[in-house]
Amino acid sequence: MDTGEHIGAGGHVYDEQSGGSAALTELRRRLAGGLARAGLNQTQLAARAKLGRTTVSEALSPKGPVPSAATVAALARVLKLPVPELLAWQRTAAEESGTLTTDGPGRPIGQWEPHDLEVHPAGPGRTAAGSDTRAVRALPGYVAREHDRVLADAVRDAAEAGRSGIVVLVGTSSTGKTRACWEAVQPLAENTEKGWRLWHPFDPTRAQAALEDMHRVGPRTVVWLNEAQHYLGDPAVGEQIAAAVHHLLVSPERGPVLVLGTLWPEYAHQYTALPAPGTQDLHSRVRELLAGRTLTVPDAFDPQALAAATALAEGGDRLLSDALTRARTDGRVTQDLAGAPELLNRYQHASPAAKAVLEAAMDARRLGVGLHLPQAFLTDAASDYLTDTAYDQLTDDWAEQAYAELAKPVHGKQAPLRRATPRPPRRPPTPTTAAEAAAPPPAGSQFRLADYLEQHGRTTRRHLCPPASFWHAAHTHLTHLDDLNNLTGAAEDCHRLQWAHRLRRRAADHGSPDALYRLAEMREEAGDQEGAETLYRQAADHGNTYALYRLAMMRERAGDRQGTEALLRQGADHGNTYALYDLVMMREEAGDREGAEALAWQAGDHDSYVLYRLADLREEAGDREGAEALLRQAADHGSTYALYSLANLRERAGDREGAEALLRQAADHGNSYALYRLADLRVQTGDREGAEALLRQGADHGNIDALYRLAEMREEAGDREGAEALARQGADHGNIGALDRLAEMREEAGDRQGAEDLARQAADHGNSYVLAHLADLREEAGDREGAEALLRQAADHGDVSALHGLADLRVQAGDREGAEALARQAADHGNADTVYGLRVLRNLVRRLWPNGLDPDGTPTPSWQP
Repeated sequence: MDTGEHIGAGGHVYDEQSGGSAALTELRRRLAGGLARAGLNQTQLAARAKLGRTTVSEALSPKGPVPSAATVAALARVLKLPVPELLAWQRTAAEESGTLTTDGPGRPIGQWEPHDLEVHPAGPGRTAAGSDTRAVRALPGYVAREHDRVLADAVRDAAEAGRSGIVVLVGTSSTGKTRACWEAVQPLAENTEKGWRLWHPFDPTRAQAALEDMHRVGPRTVVWLNEAQHYLGDPAVGEQIAAAVHHLLVSPERGPVLVLGTLWPEYAHQYTALPAPGTQDLHSRVRELLAGRTLTVPDAFDPQALAAATALAEGGDRLLSDALTRARTDGRVTQDLAGAPELLNRYQHASPAAKAVLEAAMDARRLGVGLHLPQAFLTDAASDYLTDTAYDQLTDDWAEQAYAELAKPVHGKQAPLRRATPRPPRRPPTPTTAAEAAAPPPAGSQFRLADYLEQHGRTTRRHLCPPASFWHAAHTHLTHLDDLNNLTGAAEDCHRLQWAHRLRRRAADHGSPDALYRLAEMREEAGDQEGAETLYRQAADHGNTYALYRLAMMRERAGDRQGTEALLRQGADHGNTYALYDLVMMREEAGDREGAEALAWQAGDHDSYVLYRLADLREEAGDREGAEALLRQAADHGSTYALYSLANLRERAGDREGAEALLRQAADHGNSYALYRLADLRVQTGDREGAEALLRQGADHGNIDALYRLAEMREEAGDREGAEALARQGADHGNIGALDRLAEMREEAGDRQGAEDLARQAADHGNSYVLAHLADLREEAGDREGAEALLRQAADHGDVSALHGLADLRVQAGDREGAEALARQAADHGNADTVYGLRVLRNLVRRLWPNGLDPDGTPTPSWQP
């Protein structure tokens, strides 16, 4: 039977009756059907979709061109049609008509060379004798591991199902993260018909490139965020980049896209950890972006991976064969391939002067100095790392010899310390803040420490305080505000108070808003209100909106309500949510409900807590109807937490059925709290099976927190094996809470060995909190010896807070000398703030070292700020 279709050139299907492709015909048929069901005319549809009348007419006309993806998405949303499905038809139609564009950043994946994407070289380059062509750097054979299977699933989702996604690999230096991403995208490179591209934001800086061009990313693009801390952790624009990536992922008309990134564990923990109460949340959008989307890359090959590597080596892979002669025992194959052993060997056997320079560089990086280390700083910092004998033997050209020694490359063309030249900006200059203009770039040569040695220094030197020459060199030579502020914090953390103050003063002299703000706080604490107000104003002039808030509080204490409100409004206009919150409360207390609501909606753009708190105030005042109206408006604007809050209101009003409907709606939109609450309601009615089904549904959709509750319910039901499997699954995705809860339940059931095994599993995943929590349980049960043993294990895993718990036990046991030794050890490890946080040690620390400690650990003599 003749369908009116025929196969044209290139294999595409065309509709003879309409003159277009079958895909375009089907697209228009669905749009027309949606329009008829909606009962709208084209003019009404254009108005609701916020499109031009001609655009809509052409999209529906049999003779019109293929509508754009943005037009199709807008029409589908208004007509309540499935957006991804219609976009798939649009893409097919665009391909068939030859109008599919590949505009946007990046280039075809096949045109990339892996080392240009920062895949570690694993061997010397090979080229023909006498040839001037670039050496081809061979890659060893690739061994797929568990994380590669997850990556492959994400690639298939993007390529075959058209679903956008993001995966961020988390692992220590040289564990194969970047190589894994490279291998994962090769199927996309081979499928040239689909035209997948890869974009590596890099120039003029990674963060600036990502922020400026993320909006241009189009369908079938891999966004390559290697060393994602340079994007997501950028102090100025990291949150904006995270928001831009999120918008890219949730915009159907821009997909499918695949975002691949890599992070070291300490950065992943920094970005995903919840802020301490009362502190600024610096990474809220990054934390939301990474939730459930990180994937751990192990440090070492397991037996199966070693067997696969051995097979490749026996098949002729010389690079793997060579690496396995050294790495077979500990499984650290990727590190060996990246040159790590030789780097470590060069460090351990370096001349005294070269080793001193390297250790100064290691300390600088682990304490927060940027990638590019000024040579003048390193040279001056090195002196106190030398013994007296080594220092006396220095020659006039010792520095020149040390840098030449460290610049010699090791296997893979890496050097322990290499000269680095930051790329100059190649874009039109943008206006700078006063703080940025005040800090000129450092003069002279700059150097970059090898990644593996940086990681080695973070591990082996994490408990050491740098010597005096380090702090003096930093104060003399460093000018970048982030460097100065980070070192100020590091000095405070290890109780080197005098150096912290000097570095803060230097940062303030260079216009650091944070340093000016902290100095203002110190003046206020000392009772110098006038001096504090002057410094707060300077900090505000340099862009610190919290300074405006503190100024407002000073005005309020002085009884100047008008001045208070003016400063709060100024802070609110600059995005300070504390100021917005106080303004909302002032308007509400003054009876200006309309003004309070307007401000609350303004706050909702930054922090929806203000809106929800206003709703709480309305409910507390007996105005449940007003509270519900606010929350319904928020829900209509897409807030799933507002749906959750509405459900709580309905439940308190006795409307259990309405509450459950709202919770289900919120859960369907990804709200974990709503999912939990629904499950709890099922348990309360005796429907444990229904509760587990809900949680499993959430887990299947990537809700890692649902795994936590499922594991808990499996344990309660006696299914210990199932509970542990779920807990481990959650831990693999970054949620240690399930292991913690299981360990607690095992302890309560008397299975002490099982509890300890789970706690150690959590510590092996990089979270020793479970060991410390288990120690608390042992102490509460009167087992002080068992508690101390667990705390020592936690301390061995790098948990400095465990030292505080040990000191607490020593004080309780009457061993004041032992407690003081542990307190000193904790301060040297760089976490004195936590020492102060313990009630039992606060007075002890202040009495011992009222003026702080010198870099060598001796008490600092009396000094005046």
